[in-house]
Amino acid sequence: MGIIDVDNLPYPDGDFYAFEDLLTDKERDRLHEIRAWLAAEVKPHAADWWNAGEFPHHMIPKIAELDVMSPVYRQGYSNLFAGLCHAEMTRADTSFATFMGVHDGLFTGSIEALASEEQKAAWLPDIYAMKKIGAFGLTEPLGGSDVAGGTRTTARREGDNWILNGEKRWIGNATFSDWVVIYARDLEDNQVKGFLVDTKTPGYTATKIENKIALRTVQNADIVLDNVVVSDDFHLKGANSFRDTNKVLKVTRLAVAWQAVGQQMAAFDVARKYAVERKQFGKPLASFQLVQEQLVKILGNTVASLGMMVRLAQLEDLGQAKDEQSALAKAFTTARMRESVALGRSILGGNGIVTDYGMAKIFADAEAIYSYEGTYEINTLVTGRAITGVAAFV
Repeated sequence: MGIIDVDNLPYPDGDFYAFEDLLTDKERDRLHEIRAWLAAEVKPHAADWWNAGEFPHHMIPKIAELDVMSPVYRQGYSNLFAGLCHAEMTRADTSFATFMGVHDGLFTGSIEALASEEQKAAWLPDIYAMKKIGAFGLTEPLGGSDVAGGTRTTARREGDNWILNGEKRWIGNATFSDWVVIYARDLEDNQVKGFLVDTKTPGYTATKIENKIALRTVQNADIVLDNVVVSDDFHLKGANSFRDTNKVLKVTRLAVAWQAVGQQMAAFDVARKYAVERKQFGKPLASFQLVQEQLVKILGNTVASLGMMVRLAQLEDLGQAKDEQSALAKAFTTARMRESVALGRSILGGNGIVTDYGMAKIFADAEAIYSYEGTYEINTLVTGRAITGVAAFV
């Protein structure tokens, strides 16, 4: 058997069906630039950050200089380009992609979609420049999938101010963010409204959630709001019901589905490289039929997930994408991802459970992607309601 050149494997970008060719030349060049930056600045350090459970704050100015904020709304790129970028971020490090998904997607997306023009003009420049880092406060200790109708955090109007009380949980970036968008139920009309809260405001506290087995670099926090006073100027003028909030979630659900694509790309990268390097019975693992079958299964899952996301991105560009299509994408791609990372871990054997070889982190982080931005079960039921006209929710 000839020597395998592990540095020059076929299909190095994993794009088996050449989906990148659908991008414009400008977009493709920019994607390659971002991919190279991630390979140099993020991927080599990701396991160390993850093992330590610490966020690399020194990276924020470098990310700002890369200028990847709001590629569609601000920079005019296609949704396909934005999705492939998010997949590449996840491919390099899921925690990095999640940090960006919170700051650029959930937080900034809330401002872009729900703030008034005056509020956008005042807030977005510092957000885009990453001089102000944001978080998104929706999930609660007793409210996850049912938070739409069960938000316990309250907002009470007093003159020109609002008084916020309640708790939030699993809020990414919240231990160090400058601002957080808090969604709270207005006691007067029982509608969920959005507020931009300065994290230095008296009565606001954020405590890091410890002992995670996934996304350890991401600083998730429990938030307590104890009579936090917010001026009405910081009430997002377009955020007056959960229907408004869902405009943001529809888009970020797609971003998480793109993360599932990137996670599978990462699993394929690590598993294939290991298979051609590792020898068993005097031959590379890659020479065994069952290992090739596993690698092809990972690739097939990735291509299927990517194909679905490419079409959905095109529908987004046309303004035709529907909530149920986002729900199906999130459910399908994360289910395929779960299978793919399990196969990748299997190929690495015992080396698949230590972060030294890359796969253990990929395997563990997949569980977070599977759960956040709508669980598999909830997204399945959203899709089921769309195709039957019957709601199966409790």
